[in-house]
Amino acid sequence: MEHSAVAHFNFVGDSLIGHDVNIEAGAILANHYNEREDDIVYVRINGQRISTGMHKLGAVVGDGCRIGANAVLSPGTLLPPRSIVKRLELIEQDPEEK
Repeated sequence: MEHSAVAHFNFVGDSLIGHDVNIEAGAILANHYNEREDDIVYVRINGQRISTGMHKLGAVVGDGCRIGANAVLSPGTLLPPRSIVKRLELIEQDPEEK
């Protein structure tokens, strides 16, 4: 969206980026689970795991978010407005269930 910035060496796969978002260098918004047998992307809403039915889906990043250098958002991440992701942080909202 308007007034958002994505620095160099990023990957922003199949994602929706809100207004006034800054994504620092090297951040990854992953869109696929190649390490899982079930590669369908799920999202978590109010603690409930919901299937998107999609094999590729990045993140939905709310307005005013700040994503630090070399941070990773796993597939299906829903980042609320004005969230801050620290440099080198991993956001894994749907850890593989064993």
